[in-house]
Amino acid sequence: MRRPNASELARLLADHITRLAPELLPHGKKDGAEWRVGSLAGEPGQSLAVRLTGARRGLWCDFSSGERGDALDLVAACLFSHNRKDAMAWANTWLGLANNAPHAPVQRPPVQEKLNSPELDKEAQQRRAKARRLWQDAAPGIAGSPVEHYLQGRGIDLRLLGRAPGALRFHPTVWCAEVQRPLPAMLGAICGPTGKMVAVHRTWLAQAPSGAWGKAELANAKKVLGSFAGGCIRLWRGASGAALGMAPDGDVTILAEGIETALSCAIACPEYRVLASVSLSNMAAVKLPDTITEIIVAADNDAGNPAARKALKAALHQFAQQGRTVRLAVPEIEHGDWNDVLRNEPDTGRNRS
Repeated sequence: MRRPNASELARLLADHITRLAPELLPHGKKDGAEWRVGSLAGEPGQSLAVRLTGARRGLWCDFSSGERGDALDLVAACLFSHNRKDAMAWANTWLGLANNAPHAPVQRPPVQEKLNSPELDKEAQQRRAKARRLWQDAAPGIAGSPVEHYLQGRGIDLRLLGRAPGALRFHPTVWCAEVQRPLPAMLGAICGPTGKMVAVHRTWLAQAPSGAWGKAELANAKKVLGSFAGGCIRLWRGASGAALGMAPDGDVTILAEGIETALSCAIACPEYRVLASVSLSNMAAVKLPDTITEIIVAADNDAGNPAARKALKAALHQFAQQGRTVRLAVPEIEHGDWNDVLRNEPDTGRNRS
């Protein structure tokens, strides 16, 4: 009998996700149509959500790290350090497909035993070190690289800014677990409050037959390596030209979620500092100096997404509680973002919509 492939196993696991999620993440709690837990390590919390019902059942996202995937990816991340081959073998047994094995859970060491342990700290340190090595392996500057061409294809002409952000680099061979081979990628340096790099954002790229560069056709073309809660990608310094930690009094900052949206805002308003929070759930956690007294949150027009609305509201409340002036900028394009605005109105990219 033919063994199911990875996508078939993911679908079969998703069909049993209401039983699988509590077994993999026993410290979580059911929250409506989701199983919520603090992280892949299993501690209590809300940062990681696993969909339990509907067409998207089995899909999950860790909003603090940016990691996401299907039910098979969840097994791989929780039990086998992201090794999908081992996860497939486990899934075959758990589903009762291996050697007529009974449909019963496979015993494993509880994930929560590693919480607050030196082992967990060591794993986090190793991922951070891996992220830094990846960044250092990439040459500084993106002029003439596929990253520059990719951004131009998104309507983002960095020549309008006079220079490219130092927080972006191009790497020709970044390992992609989804296809089990290296692919070219845009890298974004995620820095913590002190300015030290804590993680790397990866956007895998592919070249079309026409020669144009775009996002690779993957289920997840964007992923983060390393934990980045409270960090951000520092894309543009604004009129002051000062580093974030030395921002002058009254500095105005635009905070967007993704790199492309943030760069679109930088082109429209180059006098303002521009940061990317990487994920919407991390936006409220971004640490900013007290000298930044005004924040413009450049949000997507995603009114139909309750989770997005909740995370956005939390960010606005958090910054207001810090005594800052907070403004919300949402494009009129339904389900669109500020990059859509830039691409649809190339001749009015500098207008303050």
